[in-house]
Amino acid sequence: MIKLIINADDFGYSRGVNYGIIDSHLFGIVNSTTMMMNMEGTEHAIELAKKHPSLQVGIHLVLTCGKPLLQDVPSLIDENGNFKTLAALNSKDICLSELEKEWTAQIESFIRSGLKPNHFDSHHHVHTIEEFLPVVQKLAKKFNLPVRLNGLNSIEGVEGYSDICLFDFYGPTATADYFDKLSEKDLDEKTVEIMCHPAYMDNLLLSGSSYNTTRLDELDILLKTNLPANIDLLTNGIMKSV
Repeated sequence: MIKLIINADDFGYSRGVNYGIIDSHLFGIVNSTTMMMNMEGTEHAIELAKKHPSLQVGIHLVLTCGKPLLQDVPSLIDENGNFKTLAALNSKDICLSELEKEWTAQIESFIRSGLKPNHFDSHHHVHTIEEFLPVVQKLAKKFNLPVRLNGLNSIEGVEGYSDICLFDFYGPTATADYFDKLSEKDLDEKTVEIMCHPAYMDNLLLSGSSYNTTRLDELDILLKTNLPANIDLLTNGIMKSV
């Protein structure tokens, strides 16, 4: 039996993203999400998360999108006060103490909302950049949170959110038969996280993200998929067949 976590990234990006994630949970197979705490749709995402407690919610730490929550983090921002883009990010120029302060602020903002995080990961996977791993270790220990390990076998002192995380439900490889083909992989008796990005289209997403209209295709698949009999969704630690 494959124990499956289907995590929708970017909760909080915009209302269209938020509604896509909620619908893919209520009417589809998404059972987990991670929230961006610095975006225009964050407050809306918090409201939706409180209305739908069956959806597991973690924190999507941000370093490459929007503005930081704190003002005194000069190494993290560009001349306009925005986070640097992924293309412009040079990890060696980032002050780790500023990064720790900002990411701590994002986690604490989530906790102040009244929600309880169950793990954290990051936008554009920046938490797995080698130079940033000491910060990830501190935050995981301080807040007692599991972490998406991505392709890393382990991070010393950090609990992984799953045994394996797959990132190929994305773009042209997010196909209607994707979940049927999971059985062809050596995943039996493993907890497997699959990253996804379902959304309805809105102007914020269309203008702000290069990965936009394809999210509609992901949403459609996640709403229509019936999982094979040898796959169980994990819901708050309890397996739920679909």
